[in-house]
Parts: sequence; C-alpha cells; structure tokens
Amino acid sequence: MKIAIVILNWNGKQLLEKFLPSIVKYSNFENVEIYVADNASTDDSVAFVKQNFPQVKIVLNEQNGGFAKGYNDALRHVEADVYALVNSDIEVTEGWLNPVISAFEKEPNTAIVQPKILDFKNKSKFEYAGAAGGFIDKYGYPFCRGRIFSALETDANQYNDETEIFWASGACFFIRSAVFQELNGFDEDYFAHQEEIDLCWRAKNLSKTIKYVGSSTVYHVGGATLKEANPTKTFLNFRNSLFSLVKNLPKNKLIPIILARLVLDAFAGIKFLMELRPAHFLAIIKAHFSFYKYLPKMLHKRKKSAKTADYYIIKSIVWQYFVLGKKKYKELLK
Repeated sequence: MKIAIVILNWNGKQLLEKFLPSIVKYSNFENVEIYVADNASTDDSVAFVKQNFPQVKIVLNEQNGGFAKGYNDALRHVEADVYALVNSDIEVTEGWLNPVISAFEKEPNTAIVQPKILDFKNKSKFEYAGAAGGFIDKYGYPFCRGRIFSALETDANQYNDETEIFWASGACFFIRSAVFQELNGFDEDYFAHQEEIDLCWRAKNLSKTIKYVGSSTVYHVGGATLKEANPTKTFLNFRNSLFSLVKNLPKNKLIPIILARLVLDAFAGIKFLMELRPAHFLAIIKAHFSFYKYLPKMLHKRKKSAKTADYYIIKSIVWQYFVLGKKKYKELLK
C-alpha cells in the first residue's frame, strides 16, 4: 500500500522547521512519500524545504485557495493508494503509521481513518480539532470523543480503542485516494473549516466506514493558521455547518432541522453579545447571509448524493452541555 503524506503550507516556514523533522524521521519507509503542497506562499518556506529536506517533494499551487481547494489542487499531482493529509502544525510519533495502514489493509470498506490527536502544548490533554474522533448532533453541531465544545478531557487511555466514528479531523486525515476521487474531493465553497465533516458525511452516504485508531498518536498545536478567538473562524464554522446540513440531511428532516438550527444560532449570537464579543455576533449574522447566498448552489449539490437517516447519536449537544452540564463523551451516552 503506497502512502502519500501531504502537508498543506501557506507562509509556514516556522511550522515546517519545527514539525517537518518528526514526519520525516518517523515516516521513513519505502512505500511512503512526503509532499509539501504550497498554497502560493510569499515567505521562503519552499526554499527551506528544498534546501533542508531534498527527499520531500514539492507541489506548487497557483493560489491560496484555502484548505479545500489547496488539497484538491495538490492531490491531482500525487499518486498513492492512501492520502495522509497532515497539518503543518502536527508532530507525529514513532510507529504512528503502522496501525493506520493495518486498519486499511484489514478492512476494505474503511475509507477514512483518524489517529488519536493530543494537544502539543499540553500532551496529557486531547486536542480540540478531532480529539478521539468526531460526531455531530441532530442539528449539525460537531463534538468529539475527548472534546465537547471547549471542554477537553485528559488522556487516560480511555480512547485507545479502534472504533467507527462519523467524521475524522482534517488535522490528520487518512483517506483512500479512490474514495477521495469518487467524492470529487473537498467542497471548495467551504474554503476552510468543516469541509472534512462534509466529505465524511458524503462518504457515509456511499456506505463507507470511517474509523478512529487510538493506537496511533499525533500532537496538534491547533489554531496555528486561524486562532479560535478569530471571528473569521466563527463565520466559517457556522456557515459551513449549515452547508453540510443542506447537502446531506435526509429529505424529511431538511426543513425542520434548518429552521431549528437558525434559531439555535440566534441564541449563540446572543450569548456572544452577553460575553461582550460583538465581533463574533456579527460573524454569525454574516454566516447566515452568506448561507442564503449559497443556498441554491448547495441545493443543487444535494441532488448528487444519496442521504442517510442515521447521522447522529445525540439529539442536542447544546442541551447536554449547557443545560445538563455533561462535559465528557461517556456522560452523553448515559
């Protein structure tokens, strides 16, 4: 099985200096190739890679199309059985590839795999973007085993298992190249954030399996490109989540779920105002106007995919977290 590790870079020389050595060190196998896909950087990160890591291949994208377009453009130039899409702020560990490759080899229907993602800044904690595998609630709000909203669990080996999940984190995302091509890659209208949830949902609509493999561990800085406190991230997360609902919800759930979600988003906006964060309140308003603008296009995309009825395990993560005070994944299942 040929593996291509592809690191998307945009003006990330400092990140490449810090994290590329671990990937090179622990991915030195005959069937593994490493690529840096550069999104039209204006710093000298490409020159740095060429000079210091001649074994790493370079793919030069013509523009910074964000995460979605950046990977779509780059992967057209990469030949492999499995793509490993790895953020430039990921530190990998010895043996990280072996359990993942084994999962693909043992299970032909497994299309996407995520390893355990811990926080680089506090390695005993799970990291926000993915933790131990992702799910969404009935209204499309994402959460993870090991992370619900801002509550991060300590890693006590409670998620060292191998289990099916709903979505895998784009921070460290393994996918069979044939499935990526069948799905026509990421939706470029997302630009960045939650495009991996949409891709996983579309894979689920094709009856593909998405797995979490807890015996493989990586560490993620998180927010290295766009900080959590940035209103742009709020805008993208709220808008793109609505995109995914329109494209993938079962027909009988589409209108009631979208209407309910718009109301819930309004409450989120009020919460931001009460926290004296008006920029995030405005970001939600902008997200909704952008969603209305793109709605005809998303409805057209919806026609290209069969819909699944079993997309959630929790009705409302908002209710469970903010009203019932449940901060850990295992508490949700009681």
